[in-house]
Amino acid sequence: MKKHILVIAQYFYPEQFRINDICAEWVEKGYKVTVITGIPNYPQGKYYDGYGLFKRRKETFKGVNVVRIPLIPRGNTSFMLVLNYLSFVVSGFFWNIFTKVKADYVFIFEVSPMTQALPGVWYAKKRQIPCYLYVQDLWPENVEIITGIKNKQIIGSIGKMVDYIYKRCTKIFTTSNSFVDSIIKRNVPKEKVEYWPQYAEEFYKPLERKKINEIPSDDTFNITFAGNIGNAQGLEILPKAALLIKEKKVNAKVRFNIVGDGRYKETLVSIVNSYKVSDMFNFIDKQPANKVPELLASSDAAFLSLTSDPLFSMTIPAKLQSYMACGVPIIASAEGETSHIIKESRAGLFSPPGDAKALSKNIIEIIYKSSEELKQLGINSRNYYEDNFNKEDLLNKMDLYFNNNLKSEEKKFV
Repeated sequence: MKKHILVIAQYFYPEQFRINDICAEWVEKGYKVTVITGIPNYPQGKYYDGYGLFKRRKETFKGVNVVRIPLIPRGNTSFMLVLNYLSFVVSGFFWNIFTKVKADYVFIFEVSPMTQALPGVWYAKKRQIPCYLYVQDLWPENVEIITGIKNKQIIGSIGKMVDYIYKRCTKIFTTSNSFVDSIIKRNVPKEKVEYWPQYAEEFYKPLERKKINEIPSDDTFNITFAGNIGNAQGLEILPKAALLIKEKKVNAKVRFNIVGDGRYKETLVSIVNSYKVSDMFNFIDKQPANKVPELLASSDAAFLSLTSDPLFSMTIPAKLQSYMACGVPIIASAEGETSHIIKESRAGLFSPPGDAKALSKNIIEIIYKSSEELKQLGINSRNYYEDNFNKEDLLNKMDLYFNNNLKSEEKKFV
């Protein structure tokens, strides 16, 4: 009989997150998979066309049973974001009471908010089955950045909720080694926490360069950013760096292709216009994930940035694996885990977050690299991906917990 995995993920297809591919792979491996998720609204903040409170609440995605519980769309304000988080928990509470789903174990895909884990731990406790938590965003640290909440009582209460969740999970997986250390500091046993990095879907791979409509084919050096355009990405550094490059009257032309959507996009466009560098920017609407490799192949380098914050120095953003899988040189405005990987892989150049001067210097340096030097950076990028983020190896590792170690994990369940 097939083992049944209940996945709790507030975001799921057609929202673009790695859990989509993970679930599809589990189906291919012979598992039965049910996903409890919300009504898609990320990152625009409103329901996707064709979805709603009374539309497409149940569907199948690549053999995965998808159940969408009601939630309030995230909108464009902190207040709406809080309502979005809370509504998923409330809906999950009532779903947990009335559901007839019988799973063998729970897997929680935790990108913010951590609150989404509550229905998962409640379900696992009620049925006394193993509960696995995959931490992509650290809470309560992430709350202050996303919502701007600084109140110590509120942050303290959130911290207690996080400790409640950690205590009731059988195993906690993290996307970075630094996350392991932070979670252990919350009095979580060391053996309970393990680094399980993200991989990129198989369509992220090196492609031949070809002419595409989105990126003009000319003698301009193309640097492409693809992903969510939010406050955490710190993209305001790009127009500042662009202005510095323009002031230096660099002979070579550079274009920043910004692919995606998000809560910060309108602000970023305004900043670009105010700096009078709009001729150096090309804003491209959000694209399907499988289109990104084509965009990267038509670019000379990929860009990644994060705001300056101790939390983000511990973070490895998912787009880093995507870029590396595509075998492109990387320019990063980031520190900590991200800069360490770029340095170790010799896949590109990095500078401290928020340092526009250092970033502009790196951009100018990479512009003047030879085609052979750029090619080698791309090769280094792909090789490091294969050695450290191989999809098959990582999924096989998770199988050990779902199968060989199932009985021992059940004994440890609290």
